Amino acid sequence: MVLNASQFLKTAGMSVFKDPALLVGFLPFFVAIVYGTQDIRWLIGASSLLPILVLSLRALDIVSTPKGGRDGLTGLPMRDALTRKVDQYFTTPGASTRTAAVLVIDLDDFHSFNERWGRDIADRVLNVTAERLKNAVRDDDLVVRLDADAFALYLAPAEGMSLDAILSIADRLQRALSEPIPISGVTTYISACIGVALASKSPEATGTSLLHAAERAMVTARAHGAGALRVFSREMQSDVSNSHALAEDLAKALENGQIKAWFQPQVSTDTGWVTGFEALARWEHPKRGTVAPKEFLPAIEATGRTERLSEVILYQSLKALSAWDRAGFHIPSVGVNFGGTELRNPHLVEKIKWELDRFGLAPDRLSVEVLENVVSETEDDIVLRNLSSLHRMGCKLDLDDFGTGQASISAIKKFGINRIKIDRSFVTKLDKDGDQQRLVSAILTMAHQLGVQSLAEGVESLGEHSMLARLGCQHVQGFGIARPMPLESTFEWLPDYIGKLPETPAIPVKRGA
Repeated sequence: MVLNASQFLKTAGMSVFKDPALLVGFLPFFVAIVYGTQDIRWLIGASSLLPILVLSLRALDIVSTPKGGRDGLTGLPMRDALTRKVDQYFTTPGASTRTAAVLVIDLDDFHSFNERWGRDIADRVLNVTAERLKNAVRDDDLVVRLDADAFALYLAPAEGMSLDAILSIADRLQRALSEPIPISGVTTYISACIGVALASKSPEATGTSLLHAAERAMVTARAHGAGALRVFSREMQSDVSNSHALAEDLAKALENGQIKAWFQPQVSTDTGWVTGFEALARWEHPKRGTVAPKEFLPAIEATGRTERLSEVILYQSLKALSAWDRAGFHIPSVGVNFGGTELRNPHLVEKIKWELDRFGLAPDRLSVEVLENVVSETEDDIVLRNLSSLHRMGCKLDLDDFGTGQASISAIKKFGINRIKIDRSFVTKLDKDGDQQRLVSAILTMAHQLGVQSLAEGVESLGEHSMLARLGCQHVQGFGIARPMPLESTFEWLPDYIGKLPETPAIPVKRGA
């Protein structure tokens, strides 16, 4: 039976017209039905109705894409929701007399956390983070998710809201985020850097501008290490404008001595004596001061200058060893980082041997630090040959960031690894977390059985230092001992540190258990 137009509309008209977009979808079917009437005038009229209807709906803004939306994982609103909220604040009469702010919260080293624990646990941690942020603020505030590991918070204006009050809120957020997170029998910890931007300091009176200011403050905080907090200033805005100029200056900086090796000490947990230094690159810019590596290393990599950077740091590190020797300080070795790019250079071993000979240093005075993922992922014959040759030559090989990659026990033996460097994520809260202690104890037992030495990175407290010593970790490094420093400063730090050693109490040590 052929259904005519009036019968079709009587049956489906009410439900279709409740949703005009649904009507557009049914229109081709409607045209086909009308075609059954064999009346060409009805067919032409129905066919012409489609563009007319679509234009009308658009003009009335009936068919539209929702603005913003929510994050599929955490359920939080997204970036657009925050910028609209701030735009509304700026357009409210008297807004300038009431303080509002935006905070950007970026989880520390979450990429490594994801690799270590897996996607499922990382997603659950992000959900816990979102809940903690929501529970730590007021009803009028707004928490949004910006991207993979970053959140933002709009602090609505209120009586008594001042910079001090905002900083207190930021401190409360960091404390809330640092609480242990038990997941599937495993306790994890996170920390976050926070960038704060006051509405009164926004470069422009828009939500986008204020959010960008908070993001810039967060980047500055990130350059100062995990858990740092910074407030946006006009000087930071100038830094953004100058970022391109910084990139252009890098090539010259590598050649004119502006890129410097800074040194962070490594000490024995048995005796307290300094057992080495790790060399870390810093850019001492003549106008901008010390530029943190996270600001310039990506540009170094992007412009293909990582090998040249390694050459500069290697030269300065060996020169530092010679200077310590002349000053009467016995520093057994200095660690220099080499990435996959440098390790693929067929002439790397010859270059290192030439530099050692230049300063008259034995190969075992140099510790070549290699990331665990380079060892676990490489199938490159050049990398294999270089690491084996360096080991045979007598250089020490340190496996950096151990526990974040997938290096096998066979790889540790195959490459002749001298020492594993336990990643800071295992060290954080070690003195307070039994699960962390058992995990680190297992790593140290494995190292002991393989005849490999151990060093823990990121040691920030006496409690962590003491617990590592009790578990049998042989060396420690971190802010709790000393921050990285220029070579000149080491000549002041070493006598001061060595002078205090007789006062250091012995710590009971457990080996290989």
